[in-house]
Amino acid sequence: MLVPLANAPRDYPWGSTTLLAELEGRTPTGAREAEVWFGDHPGSPARVPDGRTLGEWLSEEGSDAGAPARLPYLLKLLAAASPLSIQVHPSKSQAEAGFAREEAAGIPRDAGERLYRDDNHKPEVLVALSDTFTALAGLRDIDATRRLVAALGAPAAPLAARLEGPDASAALIDTVAWLLSGSAAAEVDDVIAALADADVPEFDAEIATVARIAQSAPGDPGVVVALLMNVVTLRRGEALFLPAGVLHAYLEGLGVELMSASDNVMRGGLTPKHIDVDELVRVLDPRPGLEPRLHPVPLGDGLERFDAGVPDFALLHARIGGTAAVPVGGASIAVVTEGELRLRGAATGEERLLRPGQAVFVTADEGTLEASGTGELFLAGPGR
Repeated sequence: MLVPLANAPRDYPWGSTTLLAELEGRTPTGAREAEVWFGDHPGSPARVPDGRTLGEWLSEEGSDAGAPARLPYLLKLLAAASPLSIQVHPSKSQAEAGFAREEAAGIPRDAGERLYRDDNHKPEVLVALSDTFTALAGLRDIDATRRLVAALGAPAAPLAARLEGPDASAALIDTVAWLLSGSAAAEVDDVIAALADADVPEFDAEIATVARIAQSAPGDPGVVVALLMNVVTLRRGEALFLPAGVLHAYLEGLGVELMSASDNVMRGGLTPKHIDVDELVRVLDPRPGLEPRLHPVPLGDGLERFDAGVPDFALLHARIGGTAAVPVGGASIAVVTEGELRLRGAATGEERLLRPGQAVFVTADEGTLEASGTGELFLAGPGR
């Protein structure tokens, strides 16, 4: 079966007023449009044509087509015009323990201080749809960060001192905790002020990016946390994979995002929301390193697969110019992001015409989608 899905954009303050409208070929409303969720997550479930949520459809009719009662993943279109919060997600075992702990403590699941709203992990993949998509992802090689901070001079001396020591991971954990503790406000202001006059050719792009973040979040300690992180610029079609523990923040651009179905977030700055420093550093993977990019596996005929090795999800990307057979490896969601494509289920023969921003749920029994037309398609489904 091919079941059309629809949802309204979420109006988070960091959302773009134009990117989703441009994708869908409509006039912008002037409102912030940050994310469109295509899935059954109760936070913002997609709806089928008769008005039921996808979750209701799955529980009432999905089993007849072999669909699961709940999807293990959530597919989104994400449109950022300003930085999201710096954040990290827990592993499965951390989520189970944290959820049980907060349930036992009686913290309401919708409370602002609640960290674990479910017992699931939340690894995620983002593929850029805009010409460029910028993000912070992972902690930079500490030797490079030490050179950057040293170049800021005396105002950054306390920060430089924190980053010293033979154990890079321990130094970074200590520095992040100190910055977010509330006791480093004066030092944070000094570092932010030093960015305005910094002239460090090796790190021009990094300093310019963090200086822009500072303009949107003046005085926020997350600005200096951002100074410790890799600045990543994705070109269209390039991807990031953010497993448990990897500190990250999306900054600007349009993308397709696929994640495990969870809402567990530990925040580390650039937000007015609750920050639990102890839990953040407990979950944080402090190992410095390279940008966590994910390279697709070519499948031929314009198809490629972004496979992060997570059993909950994998993402198939198809560029269609004529006709193509797109394999369906389980209960899946297809969204078109360019052009116009007619999708036909190989088993049922059902057809749907999709334009950019439109999506359908595809039951596993179809086996293959026959796609015709000219355009671009993403198919989210279970991993391996």
